[in-house]
Amino acid sequence: MKIKSIAVHKPVEFYKPLLMSCALKLSALCTLLLVGCSGEETVSTAGQNLAQEELPALELKTLSTRAWLVSGGDVLVQINSDSDSTGIIPSLTVDGEQANAQIQQTGSRSWQALIRDLPLGDSELEASLDGSRTVRLALSNYPVSGPIISGEHESPFHCQTAEFQLVAGGVLGLAADSNCNIDSRVDYVYQSLSEGDFKAFPPTPELGDEDIAQLPQEDGSQIPYVVRVETGVVNRAIYEIAMLHHPDAAAPSAFTRSDSWNGKLIYTHGGGCRSGWYQQGNRTGGVMRDGLLKQGYALVSSSLNVFGQNCNDLLASETHIMVKERFIEHYGVPVYTVATGTSGGSYQSQQTADNYPGVFDGIIVGASFPDVTSATIFTLADARLLNNYFTAVDPEGFSEEQQRAVSGFGSWGSIANLSRGAARLDPVFEEGLAPEEQGGEVSVAALEEARYDPASNSGVRATVYDHTVNVYGRLDGTDIARRPLDNRGVQYGLGALNNGLISADQFIALNRDIGGFDYDMNHVPERHRGDSLASKKAIESGRILFGGAGLADTPIIDYRRYTDHVEAGDIHMLLHQFSTRQRLVQANGHAENHVMNIGGRWGFDEENPDLGVLFAEMDSWLSAIAADTAPLSQAEKVVRNKPPTLVDVCWDQTGDEPRRVEEEQTFIGNSTCNSLYPAYPTPRHVAGAPLANNIVSCALRPLNVVDYAVSFSDEQWQELLSIFPQGVCDWSSGDVSGAQHQGVWASFGPSPVNRLY
Repeated sequence: MKIKSIAVHKPVEFYKPLLMSCALKLSALCTLLLVGCSGEETVSTAGQNLAQEELPALELKTLSTRAWLVSGGDVLVQINSDSDSTGIIPSLTVDGEQANAQIQQTGSRSWQALIRDLPLGDSELEASLDGSRTVRLALSNYPVSGPIISGEHESPFHCQTAEFQLVAGGVLGLAADSNCNIDSRVDYVYQSLSEGDFKAFPPTPELGDEDIAQLPQEDGSQIPYVVRVETGVVNRAIYEIAMLHHPDAAAPSAFTRSDSWNGKLIYTHGGGCRSGWYQQGNRTGGVMRDGLLKQGYALVSSSLNVFGQNCNDLLASETHIMVKERFIEHYGVPVYTVATGTSGGSYQSQQTADNYPGVFDGIIVGASFPDVTSATIFTLADARLLNNYFTAVDPEGFSEEQQRAVSGFGSWGSIANLSRGAARLDPVFEEGLAPEEQGGEVSVAALEEARYDPASNSGVRATVYDHTVNVYGRLDGTDIARRPLDNRGVQYGLGALNNGLISADQFIALNRDIGGFDYDMNHVPERHRGDSLASKKAIESGRILFGGAGLADTPIIDYRRYTDHVEAGDIHMLLHQFSTRQRLVQANGHAENHVMNIGGRWGFDEENPDLGVLFAEMDSWLSAIAADTAPLSQAEKVVRNKPPTLVDVCWDQTGDEPRRVEEEQTFIGNSTCNSLYPAYPTPRHVAGAPLANNIVSCALRPLNVVDYAVSFSDEQWQELLSIFPQGVCDWSSGDVSGAQHQGVWASFGPSPVNRLY
């Protein structure tokens, strides 16, 4: 950590995780960092008022985004007065010139203003009242195409607006430029009684208005089930915004809300990861969610929030920030924003909530993982090593059950299945190669001929690491991204050995010959070493989920169906949600804001009601937090306002009717839920890694005979010493880098505020 740089461009919220860490650990380093700090403060969107020594007569703050992260030339701001100013309109200037602003008084002492046509770069917004009371705010405005905090744009980048299917039919159209920009548009659809789906509004003359479904309201009336959908491009991502709204009503705006909108926003996400690079994407996470729309929620998503199109959580977070800004400037500030998504959607929800607090107020995630960089990739890489060993190196040496025991998986089929998933780490596509060893996955036809060629060392490298090169950096003198991936000192199959499931000779042979990967994911005899700089950056920047920043203050509901016993294997192991919970415990001392729900019927109708229940409980949770005026921290309010019905649950589906089992969910135990839904370790956990699974490079220590439940002959012991000449993993010592999460609202450029590297 470079203490010198902390004083430069660091809003107070940047220090929040450091302050929390100090409270827990009281380390000498943290004590040094806190000199001059006044303690933990509430995260603010306002930026810094200029030339302000005392409480001003006026307050000026941004509502649609942080003051230093404005995009597209527009920003919604709020002006607050310390006295009754009914009927008075503030004067607004930008750099001394009259601002292009729409102003509306929102209370006797407050106004909101939508400022347009801001210049690119830095400017100064000034608000004055009665010509005497004045306040100024520094703004930084970036192009609507970005970037803001994610670093240099990826190239090549394929626009897909011409492929994007509009909800009302047809496609979005050809992009106007290389940044994939296109004019935004509004379409209307309705829920069709005759077809039970959404159709373009108005209905055809043959069907007439009688085909429009009606939604009952609390007062007993009904409204037509008509949805307004805005589609456009922000940050090179196609976004969609949907809410109930009839075209005959006044058009919604930041100051004129749709009567049918309940004021609450849901941000949806798409899953995946493989082939998620070099493209805009041709779908969003989906905004036509019947179960949510009919309750009055607004929904928003974008094509770069589908991990199968963008497997980069930093770019996803930047897109969250910019798309939500667009939403607020067009529709007003929501009461709250909930992020939701499964699998690859869980990464984005959790990491944005942790690294950029305030974007989401709560998250509801399914089939979750902590992040893509640690738990997921570690498991996939180890699965590919094991698959190669069991099929190519020693195909007769282990029975299927022994292979499964070494892997830890609940299904033997997961070894090959997850080995295929390691394609996201492999830049090389090779015709005819077995799927379990394949790489270079792309989903845009134009990229097939542009794939990386190791012979000429040219072409696009289709990997998670290269897609995130703005974080990890490049190997000196190459275009290859540095890699936080390490298996030095990992004793594969240690747990299987100590449980008597494999022999000492098998354990020795496995660890002698399993090898590692070079940067092109070729199998090599040597273990692979994590790049120290990349590993440090992964931890410091939140690419490896910390859990002690914004997530400490965030209500989290984690649900899933159970797939650990799928015969063909499945990546969505139950273990991963326990890894997330463990990180919360390590960072915050508890995980009371994290609720698990396993095995339910995930939908919004009578046949599958359980997801609807979770959204209703999240609504109650967030509403109670907002109403809590006690002088407590946000983290304390989150815990104390959790609904009493919102507890850890698994569902017993073995009878005629599902049975709700309320039990604390644990990775290992003798409970009913553990019997119904046993969790299984990954290869790294079998090797002794901690439950949190957040260590890139383990510290090494000498081999010790007390670690083994078997006896080795002198010859076997000497062979083990030769296999691990520098020692084996000392998992209890944490990551050898000693790196720590470096704070929230971090930037990789071009914004200089909170710039990490």
